Amino acid sequence: MSEKTITFQPEGRKVHVPEGSRLGDAVTQAGIPLEFSCGGKGTCGKCRVQVLVNLTEPNSADKAALNADELGDGIRLACQTVITESMTVEVPKTSRLADTGQILSASGGDSDGRADDPPVVKQYIELPTPTLEDDSPDLERISRHMGDVTVDASMLRELPVLLRECGFAGTAVLLDGTLIGFEPGDTTMANYAVAFDIGTTTLVGVLVSLHNGHELASTSRMNPQTRYGDDVLARIQLVRENEQGLQNLNEGLIDAINGMIDELIEQAHVDRANVYEATFAGNTTMLHLVAGVSPAALGEIPFVPVMRRSLMLPAEALNVAIHPRGRAVLFPVIGGFVGGDTVAGILVSGIADSSDPTMLLDIGTNGELVIRHEGRLLATSCAAGPAFEGATVSSGMRATVGAIEEVELNGGVHIKVIGGVRPTGLCGSALIDLTAELLRHGILTSEGLMLVGDDLPSALPAGIRERVRMGDDDSEFIVATAQESASGRPIVVTGRDFRDLQVATAAIRAGVSILLKQSGLEPNDLAQFLVAGAFGNYIRGHNGQRMGLLPHGIDPDKIRFIGNASLWGARRVAFSKAARFRADQLARSTLHVELSRDPNFQMEYVEAMFFPREETLTSDGIG
Repeated sequence: MSEKTITFQPEGRKVHVPEGSRLGDAVTQAGIPLEFSCGGKGTCGKCRVQVLVNLTEPNSADKAALNADELGDGIRLACQTVITESMTVEVPKTSRLADTGQILSASGGDSDGRADDPPVVKQYIELPTPTLEDDSPDLERISRHMGDVTVDASMLRELPVLLRECGFAGTAVLLDGTLIGFEPGDTTMANYAVAFDIGTTTLVGVLVSLHNGHELASTSRMNPQTRYGDDVLARIQLVRENEQGLQNLNEGLIDAINGMIDELIEQAHVDRANVYEATFAGNTTMLHLVAGVSPAALGEIPFVPVMRRSLMLPAEALNVAIHPRGRAVLFPVIGGFVGGDTVAGILVSGIADSSDPTMLLDIGTNGELVIRHEGRLLATSCAAGPAFEGATVSSGMRATVGAIEEVELNGGVHIKVIGGVRPTGLCGSALIDLTAELLRHGILTSEGLMLVGDDLPSALPAGIRERVRMGDDDSEFIVATAQESASGRPIVVTGRDFRDLQVATAAIRAGVSILLKQSGLEPNDLAQFLVAGAFGNYIRGHNGQRMGLLPHGIDPDKIRFIGNASLWGARRVAFSKAARFRADQLARSTLHVELSRDPNFQMEYVEAMFFPREETLTSDGIG
């Protein structure tokens, strides 16, 4: 089978792919960040490209996602276009994923500070040179100054050369008491680690100084595994059914992590050789895939992970591009799909030390819930899906420049856009706002039906009424008109989108209800309701309660948003051996609740499928 050349504009980048490949594979090979929210099934319509040379005929998925004008202009779905000839393709800005998002760092900020027990210790030492009177071995000479140290084989081979090149004066680098380097001069201030939140949809990373506790750089990007499916179940299925599935998922993820490390060290102007540790928090499946371990057993009852305790592995063995003798630390998991991101949330939120009933909700593709009551910690996971991160919503996107982050209906549609530019789509916080506003105005029913035409409330202002229409096959609400948007296409949310959001919300609401009942509590018994997640700080609490994501029976003053707790936890463990030990302790002591085994779950889930009715709320709509 012959190879075809695909040229991407405006970069002029060229790749060579086998005839019969999909154009989406060529885009990925070219390193162009394009969104594949539906995993390449052709249903989300977000991987739009313009074919400039050798345009192919549209297939049924193209015709369903694109209008006649777009098809005539050569717009095609990259995931559906089969390559039969060499092509020239332009990838528009509106189809590309931005490299960085709005929400990068954890809410912990610099408060983590420098720990008293860092895993990496650097000490400048001046050793007496060997003489006939003092012929002590090299390692013994170092131990006289630093206490007993151990070395691995590769360091042992390098040590005599390094010591003599440095004139027996330099900086010893110890990782948990193991000598991993001896550097010329005094490099004690050059001591760094990277910490990552490995999400199903989004990856976030920071570079921190272990010398002074400061955060020096941050970055984020989409998880490249989204091209294989939005949720962890799709990726587990790929591993189970495709012998190359695990390798593809692992290599794509590690390439993305290494790309982020490149960005971090470039931002901070540090040497990669001085980055000694990488810590990873994420859900159970993601931690398996970082390590290149098959998560296949998570795809069948009783959903057993390979490991529970934290893992400390040579970074080189995972192909993580830091110091060659550096270390990768993977967070412990609690059980099933309740993973390291939940442990990180427990670690940094303080919920384990609370004497009053407290609940923690981490909103992401998987929703994790933890409750603390009478000395017990219970945790569960619910498959919320990527709707809150915008991945499966018609005009959804993550929180980056061009995303509508806030929506208010006040006589008309008022929006706030990240970056102050023309909007490209909506992120999760705006979707929550819009859902709540449509419920308040009677446009959206508690059953999730969006009314149109004569069914709309008669008192609805004209500036809002004109935004509701019937599309080709579904009702639509126009958040931004074609003239207002960056793409020249209207930004709409459909009735189907609201039903997807309803399903995601129901999973979380049912999980909250089950944990409360297993603890013998009502919502108003909670002293605090903590909300974590990459976009948690951007949720308007009263809107979250109105649409049912946050419980109504709790005083809004008790709801506290703590930001990206998964990243915050990964960062804290990078600073402190005691924090790592505490994370393992918390994972062991937290009881895993499997929702499917609770006899009330199905009933709770069905009841939660309805948005809250207005009469269940107080007059101010907050609850």
